[in-house]
Amino acid sequence: MSVNAKLERLGLTSPEAFILHLPIRYEDETQIQEIASLRPGMSAQIEGEVVRSDVLLKPRRQLTATIKDDTAEIALRWLTFYPSQLSQMQAGKRWRIRGEVRGGMYGFEIIHPRISTLGAPLSAALTPVYPTTEGLSQPSLRKAITQALSAANLTDTLPAKLVQQFDLMSFEQAIRTLHAPTPDMDALALMEHEHPAWIRIKFDELLAQQLSLAAARAARQSKRAHAFEVNTSPQSLVARLKAALPFSLTAAQQRVSAEIGADLGRAYPMYRLLQGDVGSGKTIVAALAALQAIEQGAQVALMAPTEILAEQHYVKLKSWCEPLGIKVTWLAGSVTAKARREALQDIGSGEAKLIVGTQALIQDGVEFHSLGLIIVDEQHRFGVTQRLTLSRKGEDDIEFVPHQLTMSATPIPRTLAMTFYADLEVSSIDELPPGRTPIVTKLIASDRRGELIEHVAQAVAKGQQTYWVCPLVEESEALDLQTAVDTHRDLTEALEGLNVGLVHGRLPTAEKAQVMQAFRKGDIDVLVATTVIEVGVDVPNASLMVIEHAERFGLAQLHQLRGRVGRGALQSVCVLLYQTPLSMIARQRLRAMYETQDGFEIAQRDLDLRGPGELLGARQSGMTLLRFADLATDSALVRMAREVATDLRKNSPEVVQRHLSRWMRGREDYLRG
Repeated sequence: MSVNAKLERLGLTSPEAFILHLPIRYEDETQIQEIASLRPGMSAQIEGEVVRSDVLLKPRRQLTATIKDDTAEIALRWLTFYPSQLSQMQAGKRWRIRGEVRGGMYGFEIIHPRISTLGAPLSAALTPVYPTTEGLSQPSLRKAITQALSAANLTDTLPAKLVQQFDLMSFEQAIRTLHAPTPDMDALALMEHEHPAWIRIKFDELLAQQLSLAAARAARQSKRAHAFEVNTSPQSLVARLKAALPFSLTAAQQRVSAEIGADLGRAYPMYRLLQGDVGSGKTIVAALAALQAIEQGAQVALMAPTEILAEQHYVKLKSWCEPLGIKVTWLAGSVTAKARREALQDIGSGEAKLIVGTQALIQDGVEFHSLGLIIVDEQHRFGVTQRLTLSRKGEDDIEFVPHQLTMSATPIPRTLAMTFYADLEVSSIDELPPGRTPIVTKLIASDRRGELIEHVAQAVAKGQQTYWVCPLVEESEALDLQTAVDTHRDLTEALEGLNVGLVHGRLPTAEKAQVMQAFRKGDIDVLVATTVIEVGVDVPNASLMVIEHAERFGLAQLHQLRGRVGRGALQSVCVLLYQTPLSMIARQRLRAMYETQDGFEIAQRDLDLRGPGELLGARQSGMTLLRFADLATDSALVRMAREVATDLRKNSPEVVQRHLSRWMRGREDYLRG
């Protein structure tokens, strides 16, 4: 493969792309360091004489050498080597050596050092190290970027007044600084992305993101949707459902229902995220939105990522809506051919008003009569393409687009909402319904497993039910974890006389539904499960949750699982059973679970621990994450970028176009979704 082809693999096809391919770190090749001054983790450049070398055969064939200067010695090691390298390492030869210092078994060492002759001129600037691809060397990449710097347009996209107002470095100075920093610059600030040059680049990137998401929102608002105005009549479907409910809506539920209702009454498509902690009552809010659309002749589709969750919604929505004369239809992969044909006929004719299902809703052959609202639960588990496919099933010949409501039980930290979700309207249910008892969280080491099993037996004797969650279904050679199958066998033996059930993702759908139904009815005392019960399962009598190998789960997932208990009047307990020793991040996760039950606080800590990549999930399909800005440390820049983006869109459209042209080139998918 040619050098140009390798550069293209990195997306480097124009001078503008090259100049924004910025270093991931720097090496200081401007000076020679004394061996005695080296410490592990340093990127070192030394000169010295080879003292000795040897080819070791155990535990694997490798080349080792020792080099010394006037201050000390250090070991060099090659795990694979060529005869020429063995020849270079003959005692008495002198070399310049570069590489990262590590702590070895017998002292410091450099693995696979780079070797050059003594006496060559030292670099006048810190040496940038760039992200690269296989077969593309750093010198080749540096040469290409240096050429691009002389060809690219480095003119500032932002007005000089704006650059001065926020005390920003000019774009050209920032780019040249980052590609070729001088030795007198603060190397730590460069490495930590805190140098003024990095501040300018991060601000520009965040501004481009804000502008592109605002453009995406404006593009959606230019489309047409059917306006479903709020019906305030006491005989409306919404009013009748509220009157029939055995509970009153919380203030937060009323507030977000009003926000969604207002959106549905507009003639452009709603694109709103409904977020709320586990058990906060998102489903009833979604039901009220659905009835507002159905009352005015529209169909509503609700899509959930798993059959267990989708079926939970179906059962609940059917119990609320069918007494109002609304036909609720179920569509999932497990339905029989006959039931599927009947469902498709009802959907196509418009007889089915509310359709609940899994990804079966977006398969070929599913044709809606008048789809006006789509509701996507646990939206982060679906890709952009899946959500768009469902939306397009509701687009008609004159380009009316369905309204879209997405739901998530994983609250989004504010910084994330201001960046990757800036194109959405966000509604938050920030209070739990009355009567929900706080969950006691306990941390127990796995060597106390026997005590825990006795406690489970006592809880069942009092009429309570227990979840016992495991991370794997069958044994894995890679991970020494207690599996669901093994745990089911062990608990069945230990809890003689009790009914211990097992449910996991590999069970046939019908069998899975049968087990869950038995647990809901109280026929199963202890349910051993994998994370298929993470969302959507509502069994008020289940008041004890044991999470096996809790250290292996993510923080958001632990919080979701914990939310399966505490749904009734009984005092509920969640036991995090962990195996020592704990890693630092596992310790922080478990501490967070112990210290708080606030989903928003948990989400913020999860962002701090993992960064945005994993939290964003499938929303990011087709959308590149921020390359330079860090949401954990750059929240002030995010706010600044939002403020400037609003002003530029209003007053300087030509600046907006210029800035997006530089930053979004080749990233048009950023505007989708």
